[in-house]
Amino acid sequence: MENDKKFESVYSSKVRAGKRRTYFFDVRQTKGEDYYITITESTKRFDGNGYERHKLFLYKEDFNRFMSNLNDTIDHVKTELMPDFDYELYEKRQLEWEEKMRQEALEAENNPTESNEATNEAGASENTSDQTNSDDDISW
Repeated sequence: MENDKKFESVYSSKVRAGKRRTYFFDVRQTKGEDYYITITESTKRFDGNGYERHKLFLYKEDFNRFMSNLNDTIDHVKTELMPDFDYELYEKRQLEWEEKMRQEALEAENNPTESNEATNEAGASENTSDQTNSDDDISW
């Protein structure tokens, strides 16, 4: 049981990025009461058999340099390479999707049978639009 404690997250957050990809940010504690961050990219496999995971370990002595270089790199892309791109577009889509999920959950609670039928119909129409409108995918 004590061995499991070293892998325990003391803080966790996630970012959904498109239909297949999620990033997890976890703060973990070592046996020596120290902390480090793991950043995990989890991508759903095309064949549907589980997920592929890539993990980055970030230690406290690297925090400042990592953040500085990450911010510089992102700023370079935003200002020099793609200054006209609407970077808030994906955030807007995510908020719209989350609101839609909340509304569907509320409808399901209030009307379980009608909501299931509507969800099945919406899922069928979304599947056809996903195949034809791949440009609408928020992943890049």
